[in-house]
Amino acid sequence: QVQLVESGGGLVQAGGSLRLSCAASGRTFKFAMGWFRQAPGKEREFVAAIRWLSGDTYYSDSVKGRFTISRDNAENTVYLQMSSLKPEDTAVYYCAADADFTGTYYSTGAYDYWGQGTQVTVSS
Repeated sequence: QVQLVESGGGLVQAGGSLRLSCAASGRTFKFAMGWFRQAPGKEREFVAAIRWLSGDTYYSDSVKGRFTISRDNAENTVYLQMSSLKPEDTAVYYCAADADFTGTYYSTGAYDYWGQGTQVTVSS
């Protein structure tokens, strides 16, 4: 069983930065880890993903160049560094783990485990 706990959300002004953390328990070293977000009234959407073993990263077009996903093997933690934040980045951000990476890293259906979410609010 894998458990994911997010932290680091909060309120920030447009143009600011935040770093989200996702602490994973269990053997996740073969997984792909992803960040998704969900704004009120909208579907959950892909933000970024990383393959734990290779470190390969993937981003949505809306965050490419502004967000960086990374992992710390020793701490079993995945990070999402968010810079140049915009009001449209406001959402609940979720960490997710995909136990058998098949390449569909952008799909919520590919992920087996989810965290509880952390709120990110960007004021204009």
